[in-house]
Formats: sequence, structure tokens, C-alpha cells
Amino acid sequence: MPRRVVVTLQVRPDRLAEYRRRHAAVWPEMLEALQAAGWSSYTLDLRPDGLLVGVLETDDLPAAQAAMAATAVNARWQAEMAEFFVDLPQGSPDASMVPLERVFDLDAQLAAVRRAAPRSSRS
Repeated sequence: MPRRVVVTLQVRPDRLAEYRRRHAAVWPEMLEALQAAGWSSYTLDLRPDGLLVGVLETDDLPAAQAAMAATAVNARWQAEMAEFFVDLPQGSPDASMVPLERVFDLDAQLAAVRRAAPRSSRS
């Protein structure tokens, strides 16, 4: 079952307009490579100060990242995108993505509470 992964990066504030423009029409070859590598429901959301939040679903993030790293299109895309980011510890945007830790899940907690509630209080 795919797992939801959330990551953040910081886009340079002076490059936001160009970053948006480049993502308005990502190369078809890149889109196909992402899907083939196991990335699905992938979205990027950008805050006005440059905080970029990526959300995707995948069965295995390290395997999906490795599959992308093995493609020529990803090497070209990452080389072009690197200039848009602040402080890439791993040198490229995709290698610098670290999944966030989920600390709250409303649906999971509600389900747990409902499972634990006595039957008489469920009426």
C-alpha cells in the first residue's frame, strides 16, 4: 500500500516566479519517469517566502528515489533546478529531500477513540 510522504525545501525568494514557470509545464519525459519510478499523487505547494512542500505517495521512497537517480532526464532536471534552492545539503533537490515525521493524524486518532469507546456510547 502506498505511503504518503511529505518533504520540504527552501526556494530562493528571488527565484519564485521562474520556479513557478518551470513547474507549470514539466518536461513530459520527467513526468513519465516519475510515474515509472513509483511516484504518485505528487504535488508541490509553494509559500510566498519560498517554503516548498512536496507531497507524494509511494510504496518505497528510497527505491523510488533510486529509480529516478538512475534516469538521464532526472540528472538534467536536477542540474537545472539546483540553482533555485537555498542550502542543498546533498547537492541536488531530490537527494536533499528528507521526509517529515507525522506527529498527528486526525483520522487515525478518531478511529482509535471510536474503537475504544464502549458500544453503549456509540448510539
